[in-house]
Amino acid sequence: MTRNEVGLESKGTAMRIFRITEAEMHKMLVVTIGAAALAAAGCGGGTHEPSTATLPPVAARVATAEATSRPQRVELHGTVEAQRMVAVSSRVMAMVTAVRVKPGDTVQAGQVLVEIDPQTSQGQEAQARGALAQARAGLALAERNYERFKALQEKGAASELELDMARMQFEQASGAVQQASGAVEAASSVARESRVVAPFAGRVAAKLVEVGDLAAPGRPLLMLESVTGRRLALTVPENVVAASGLKPGVVLGVRIDSLSSAGELTGAVVEMSPGADPASHSYVAKVELRGVEVPTGLAGRAWVVTGSRSVVAVPREAVVRQGGLAMVALRDAAGKSRSRAVTTGETLADGRVEILSGLAGGEDVLVGISVLPSDGSPVEAQP
Repeated sequence: MTRNEVGLESKGTAMRIFRITEAEMHKMLVVTIGAAALAAAGCGGGTHEPSTATLPPVAARVATAEATSRPQRVELHGTVEAQRMVAVSSRVMAMVTAVRVKPGDTVQAGQVLVEIDPQTSQGQEAQARGALAQARAGLALAERNYERFKALQEKGAASELELDMARMQFEQASGAVQQASGAVEAASSVARESRVVAPFAGRVAAKLVEVGDLAAPGRPLLMLESVTGRRLALTVPENVVAASGLKPGVVLGVRIDSLSSAGELTGAVVEMSPGADPASHSYVAKVELRGVEVPTGLAGRAWVVTGSRSVVAVPREAVVRQGGLAMVALRDAAGKSRSRAVTTGETLADGRVEILSGLAGGEDVLVGISVLPSDGSPVEAQP
């Protein structure tokens, strides 16, 4: 027999040792617990247990958390740019003598923007015209000489070789005249560019020179952009292009960050790079912005659909912000309220809110409450 405890009993001055078996100890413990329970019941212990019957009822509308599928959208970032943007330059190498516009000015096609010292180009044009005059004089002489040798050859007074030499000189003189004429046209074209004009109607986006700067062929003098027509240039990863099938003609939802009051806009892809950039492995897609005129350089976003996903949606009025958390109140099977912390997502087009976590769908949620009721409060559904 197993003994687990040794007891000491005092009788007078003598000490007597007695031992208790496990079975005896178990019986003593059961009796003790039972006595304590009877004592508690006799003292009216039920009055200390919280009762939900005393909680006030909660009157609220009840809606069902709906599980539905929604398009999977990927957010892309880009920058607004003008439909037409050019760097205005000149082929004249000379000093800038006047800048007629400033950034922000609206200009018309053909309007003078910058003036460059014309002396150099005018001198080149004069040289070209002088060379043309010399070529024409040589042509006239070669033509008369050729006619003489033709007449002499017909009379037998000139050889075939002499006639061929006269014909060659005439043809060379004709070519020299054509060459000189082309030089005059080129010099005149360059001379005309001493007055730089707007290639189309637009707005001056940037001024890159001042009076006294040296203009050179290919050096930008001004940046000119079209007044109307805006595009959002997006950088699109190659995997997003493959999943969405993005191509010209696809309509996307667009939002300009600094124009939140305009809401979500729509735009169609009008231009797309044929291949991905080997460094960034991304494409460039340009989306035409419709129904809005915005400054260039603003940041914008667009969304492409790459598939679908399952979401749970509840009315926006069902979400209560409390203690920095998003909470909803549920009605359980017994008609009592239960609080639940949730994670919210985007607001849907119909005004409902995505619930990313906390609900599985099908739950009854209370709508229109300002504060969370106590758990266990009876729920009275309102129409």
